[in-house]
Order: sequence, then structure tokens, then C-alpha cells
Amino acid sequence: MGVRIIGISGGSGSGKTTIVQRISRTIPDFTFLAQDSYYKSAEFVDNENITAFNFDHPAAFDTDLMVEQLRALKGGETIQVPVYDFVHHRRKAETLTVAPRNLVIFEGIMVFVDARVRELLDLKLYVDTPDDIRFIRRLKRDITERGRTVESVITQYLDVVRPGHLEFVEPTKAYADLIIPEGGNNEKALQVLTSFMQGIP
Repeated sequence: MGVRIIGISGGSGSGKTTIVQRISRTIPDFTFLAQDSYYKSAEFVDNENITAFNFDHPAAFDTDLMVEQLRALKGGETIQVPVYDFVHHRRKAETLTVAPRNLVIFEGIMVFVDARVRELLDLKLYVDTPDDIRFIRRLKRDITERGRTVESVITQYLDVVRPGHLEFVEPTKAYADLIIPEGGNNEKALQVLTSFMQGIP
């Protein structure tokens, strides 16, 4: 089976998930893999010391496992993906069984940072969204889904998220095959993307 992997990157709150949702309307039969699944455990983090572990640094991810499992998917093998608890900041005991399909979509803020990952990607998309919009989306998500306080979200954004984005995420735009401004609202870019994916057997 010829497995193709599409990497979707961009800053936190840029609209990467929206792109995946739009893809699923046209091509529902694909394997989805999130880079967030590969965060290292940091049980000591809470609302009071949210910057004690930098989730916006490449070292926050178990990249070796990520590369190993992407290679396995590329080779047609089923993998056991870690399940991450974002409320308690730790990897759960259970794993998620993920089987390869002809199309695999790999999404995350630092998908293009490691050269080993980039080499496995057949198409690299960067979702480019203004900082203010991304921050508002992140604020809403972290409060409603991750049990965070407004103060902790703001502190984390100013101390590590924004600096991490500028140092590690934004520069990887140079590796993208296609840059999508405004994410899922960019109909023309989505049409080009859909046309590419429909050519995958």
C-alpha cells in the first residue's frame, strides 16, 4: 500500500483542525495523527506554575517515538499512539490503535521542525493566521477544554507560547509546499488541496 503523509503545521489556534475537518468532508477515508499525542508527561504543572514546563519547545515532544511511528505508518504498519491528558499534563496508560490508510494527515505546531519528520511528508501545509486571532482561539479552548484560568493562559502565552512561535514555528513556514492564510476560511487553497488529495489512489 502506498501511504502518503500530509503534514499540517502552523501556530496554536491557527485553524489546523478546521483544515482537517474540511478535508474530511471530501475525503473521509484517511488516518489522522496529532503531534500533541507525543507530548512528554509533566504532572508537576498546574495553573499556578504553568510555565514550569515549556510545551512550546521542540524538546517537549517525544520526537524519536513520533518519527518511529510515522515511519511505521508509511510502511503500512499499525501503531499504538500515546493518549495525552491535557488537564493533568501527562501521558495516559492506555494507547490508541491507529491503522494506516493511503492518506495520513499529521497535524501539529512543530511538525516541520525535525528534518526526519519532514523527509516523511509528501505534502507540507502551513496555516498562517494573525496572532490576535490565534490567541483568542487558544484562550477559549484552554478555558473550556483544559480547565485553565484566564491568567494562566495569558502568562503562558506571553512567557513561552509567543516566544516559542517566533523561534520555532514561524521559521518552518519556509519548508511549506503550500501556505494557507486564514486556515479553513480560504476556499481557493482548500480547492487546490482537495484536488491533490483526490489524486491519491
